[in-house]
Amino acid sequence: MSDTTLTVETREGTGKGVARKLRAAGRIPGNCYGKNAAQNISVDPKALDHLIKSSASGLNTLIDLKVEGGGGFDGKKVLLKELQSDPVSNELLHADFFAVDLTHTIDVAVPIHATGTPVGVSMSGGIFDQVLREIHLECLPDSIPEEVVVDVTDMDIGMSLHIRDLELPEGVKLLSDGDLSVASVLAPKAIEEEVPAEEVEGEGEGEGEVAEGAEESAEGASEPEKSDD
Repeated sequence: MSDTTLTVETREGTGKGVARKLRAAGRIPGNCYGKNAAQNISVDPKALDHLIKSSASGLNTLIDLKVEGGGGFDGKKVLLKELQSDPVSNELLHADFFAVDLTHTIDVAVPIHATGTPVGVSMSGGIFDQVLREIHLECLPDSIPEEVVVDVTDMDIGMSLHIRDLELPEGVKLLSDGDLSVASVLAPKAIEEEVPAEEVEGEGEGEGEVAEGAEESAEGASEPEKSDD
């Protein structure tokens, strides 16, 4: 059995009640989708989590699916379509897979990995800001890159890196907008000059004298006489 093999089971029934029972038994509900076909399954979340984390491709891992109980998806190559997890505990809650045809291209999101330390950071104290973490590509299922690597060592303050500047593997088509910014090196934040404490105190005293004078003027002012009309 290869490291990318995942064994699942057929599942009867749907709904929150079935999902709760599955999770209580240490499994999670899932679905398989294909061309004009679908199948309900249950998955061992620990096995799925281990497969994803141990694979260099992560969520883009091409999985060999083994379905206990049979069905049209047994022995198929699948990719994760959607993976739901608890926002607090990060426990997996639901998994959807879709069967792929190795001869047809698919759309995938691949992480962007920046390497090196920009010269604008190491020499001038700039700040490296990566605003885009993934790129959308089109490729064959068995040719999905693990990541798109870019060396940012030569980036100086004021320089920006765009999607069009990235080098893509052969046979991969770019789907993201090439004008989108991936990262930039920003100038260091200006250090505000500290105002001397004596100057601050002097300003405060002056303001206080004006305020006291204003209060005395207000107290000395007579109220307007009321008209009998």
